[in-house]
Amino acid sequence: MDKSAGTSIIDHFSLLRDPRILLKTRHKLIDIIVITICAVIAGADDWVEISDYGRAKQDWFRSFLELPKGIPSHDTFGRLFSLLDPKQFSNSFTSWWQSIRTLLDQNQIAIDGKTVRASHDKAMEKDAIHMVSAWHVENAMVLGQIKTNEKSNEITAIPELIKQLELQNTIVSIDAMGCQTAIAGQIIEKQGDYVFSLKGNQSGMHDQIKLFFQDSLNNLNEFYHFESVDADHGRIETRRYWTCSEIDWLQGKEKWAGIKSMTMVQRERDINNKICTETSYYISSVEKDVKRIANVIRNHWHIENSLHWVLDVVFNEDKCRIRKDNAPENVAILRHIIVNLLKQEKTFKGSIQTKRLKASWENSYMLKILKS
Repeated sequence: MDKSAGTSIIDHFSLLRDPRILLKTRHKLIDIIVITICAVIAGADDWVEISDYGRAKQDWFRSFLELPKGIPSHDTFGRLFSLLDPKQFSNSFTSWWQSIRTLLDQNQIAIDGKTVRASHDKAMEKDAIHMVSAWHVENAMVLGQIKTNEKSNEITAIPELIKQLELQNTIVSIDAMGCQTAIAGQIIEKQGDYVFSLKGNQSGMHDQIKLFFQDSLNNLNEFYHFESVDADHGRIETRRYWTCSEIDWLQGKEKWAGIKSMTMVQRERDINNKICTETSYYISSVEKDVKRIANVIRNHWHIENSLHWVLDVVFNEDKCRIRKDNAPENVAILRHIIVNLLKQEKTFKGSIQTKRLKASWENSYMLKILKS
């Protein structure tokens, strides 16, 4: 019997409160969670498939789970995840992954949101859920997530997510929706730094910085400058960054805790000799280090390419029709757990999809994933 299998999972979910009436439960909470994780890794998309996977692998599961009444029915899986408190589930997730996060000198956490499109329930007048996630760029893992409240948006969700995170020696990157004075203050209070995209929602600050750089076009060599060029399949993309730390003149800067610099980014794309250019602006608590700021701006998109794309294309998240009560949010958290497990498993050099296939074929490899 492999008692060490799934130990990390069991340890971090052991304090999760079981929402069921304990005297009437036939199956252990941790057994249901572990079976669900394994089944979704292996490609299961709904409660019936999860239960079927459990029955197919019952002998193997018995080697490290108790399974006092065998494998639960699909109704039991669905009912448990619809009742489970998403906040507790998310907190268990966060404590787990922040405990194994590698502390680096220049950590970056990218925060962004994604809508789970098929989670809307027209009959119950429920909108699709929108999850805001914190993505650790260097370690390629989700550190935490939170669902936005109905009739709300990311502005209210991001501060709640930041409360869960350790930010010392970390740069937080957020797009324009999260470019808020309160969020900047919260990050600085937690001893982190920030790089915020600046757009129309902060029109006064945006217009000042845009006008400043436009008036300085003939003197851009006076600023800290960095340039990168990528070429692939007939496309050449040049990114030019200019950072200025002389911001005493900037009206309203006293509202932005820790602000030390502003940056202009010019992106030029040459596709088959057809050139298009776009310009964007950022504010940051990082001073002078234009290369570092440039890397943070560029790496922010890792959350789109390494998380949101994987959830859509590999896990078909936008087609998942799990909708009852808390289940959509809990299953979204579950997918984040699985993305982390798959990305942290390093012994097999394959894509996320290939790792899922291998795990579905080989119990020994599934155990490696569970121990990641």
